[in-house]
Order: sequence, then C-alpha cells, then structure tokens
Amino acid sequence: MHFVRQHKFALSFLALLVFCSVMVIWQLDARKNAQESRHVELREAMILLQTGGYTNQADKLYLKLLADIDHLSDRELIEDWQRTVILVDPGSHQPSNAIWRYYWTVRNAMERRAESIIQRALKLSEEGD
Repeated sequence: MHFVRQHKFALSFLALLVFCSVMVIWQLDARKNAQESRHVELREAMILLQTGGYTNQADKLYLKLLADIDHLSDRELIEDWQRTVILVDPGSHQPSNAIWRYYWTVRNAMERRAESIIQRALKLSEEGD
C-alpha cells in the first residue's frame, strides 16, 4: 500500500495512457468497420437498382465502387466476388449490366493480386540460393 501512495501519480499516468491507447484502437476499428459498411451498402444498392431496372443509377454506383476497388482487402474482394457470381452468368457477355461488369472487375483485381503474390513467393524462393 505504501508503494501505491508513493507512486500514485506515475500509476495514474500509466492508467490514463493505457485507457487512451485502448480508446484510439477502438476508434480506428470503428472507422474501418464504417468504411466496410459503406462499401457493402453501395454494392447492395447497385445490385438492387440493377435488378430493379434502374440501370443509370446502378452505373453511377458501379463507378463509385470501381474507384474503391484498389483499397479493398482480399477478404472484401472475395465477398464481392461471392455476392456477384450468383447473380450473373460469367460466361455470357452483358456489358450493359452493372453487376456483370463489377463481377469481372472484381475477378480481374483478384487475379492481379494473385499474380503479385506468386511473383513475391518466387522472389523469396530465389533468395535462398
């Protein structure tokens, strides 16, 4: 108990520092979740508008989604691919369908990322020689 009384300011500072650190981490996580929610909301709105016949409005949302595609995580790309592949026929050519265009954009982005991962793995394997 003597230790606590003697070092109460240092202990209070450390407790405050830990509390502030936890709050900053919590805020960063909340911001990331909000961005992910916004992306999902845009994707679902585009799907709704396209299937409802509002192609011009769906195209506007497609362009917004297209601008964000490079900033998506691999998990988000996979989720977008899974959501769109069930709605379109990948073998048919439907350039007027925003969902079909988004499906192919996501698939191509996934392939580009896979190529860079393979190239990095090859480079790492050559370093050992």
